[in-house]
Amino acid sequence: MPDIYDYDLFVIGAGSGGVRASRVAASHGAKVAVAEEHRVGGTCVIRGCVPKKMLIYGAHFAEDLEDAKNFGWTIENPKFDWPTLRDNVLNDVDRLNGLYTNTLDNHGVEVILERAELTGPHEITLSGGRTVTAKYILIATGARPHLPDCAGNELGITSNEAFHLDKLPKRILIAGGGYIANEFAGIFNEFGVKVTIMTRSDQMLRQYDESLRERLLHISMLKGIDFRFNAEFRGIEKKGDCLVVSMTNHEDIETDCVMYATGRVPNTEGLGLDVAGVELGDAGEIVVDRFSKTNVDHIYAVGDVTNRVQLTPVAIREGQAFADTVFGGTPTAVDHNCVPSAVFSHPPLAGVGLTEKEARTQYGSVKVYESDFRAMKNVLAGRDERSLYKMVCEENSGKILGIHMIGPDAAEIMQAAAVAVKAGLTKADFDATVAIHPTMAEELVLLK
Repeated sequence: MPDIYDYDLFVIGAGSGGVRASRVAASHGAKVAVAEEHRVGGTCVIRGCVPKKMLIYGAHFAEDLEDAKNFGWTIENPKFDWPTLRDNVLNDVDRLNGLYTNTLDNHGVEVILERAELTGPHEITLSGGRTVTAKYILIATGARPHLPDCAGNELGITSNEAFHLDKLPKRILIAGGGYIANEFAGIFNEFGVKVTIMTRSDQMLRQYDESLRERLLHISMLKGIDFRFNAEFRGIEKKGDCLVVSMTNHEDIETDCVMYATGRVPNTEGLGLDVAGVELGDAGEIVVDRFSKTNVDHIYAVGDVTNRVQLTPVAIREGQAFADTVFGGTPTAVDHNCVPSAVFSHPPLAGVGLTEKEARTQYGSVKVYESDFRAMKNVLAGRDERSLYKMVCEENSGKILGIHMIGPDAAEIMQAAAVAVKAGLTKADFDATVAIHPTMAEELVLLK
């Protein structure tokens, strides 16, 4: 490439998508710099999936310790210490931040820990005042938690702050009906916090199969989590040491902490996208084509900032595809169909492909196979908590259109099952596979 630019590629945002794009582009021979105003690793590593999953592991011990007695273990006076778990999780976040930074350094990517803004067609100005130029620019700034527009909204927290709480509240109100709300509801509930979920909808986890949603709601209520549906904030007031939340269609509620989990907003403000002429969508997202290119030929965007599929593995694939397309000479587009996903609730649920409702809408005639059972561990523990596996197939061909499950280790099992759905396998292919016994996963090849 001609030497008229300081960099072949300048990436704004060192999260999952930006790091992968930077590393791969550099391996293709490009001169790359990445600017990050917070910490290298992005939402997933620093304040999202990874530390959240560690909290979920910690929360699981509450039930495991309770169940242990039926397996012959005597555990006297178990006690949970929040600061110990919190600090150990944050220490591991520091470790991962270092690993991501080392990866970029080892690939010759220049890491600039400053905010960056587009100030010309190929020009980027850093918060420290330095101006640089790049032949290609990639926006990978992710998304941030949405804050409700109500009086007193500054009194609440988001998932970002949940990892840093000085102490656990006795009561928490979580606003939202998505995966973040349900995951943190399970975490706090297992730690002994009284949890209430409020959502403006009449249902939760709308993108998942209705059978799974109903099962999780039932189990969550049995675990002591309260739900308030069709509820929107009127306002939040501080009264003494607690907060009073007023909402539509329900009485006021007194709580110690309010947490917002009401969606995530693309981080596009203050980047100078208007100066560069980059088109934005209705939700503030960067509009891109199938190759992640914006309406400006040399500017691309990947990850949550594009609001396509807000999942870390998708951002990573988009970053890889961008680098291979622009610097590797291999035009690559990410297929956003049939993406598996999971909710690490208590118990977890996972899905891939079409829900039963979606399949009936698209195909008309479908066959649905289900297994409704108690996991062996729950039987011996005396825990009346049932798992549900569901397979949705096209009626004539038997092609699997979707698999959905709720129960222990659902996400682990789903990863392998998702390969089969993506590959277009049929119910007969599952039937022809010998079960591994005794496992929960064997239910997938024994469905009736």
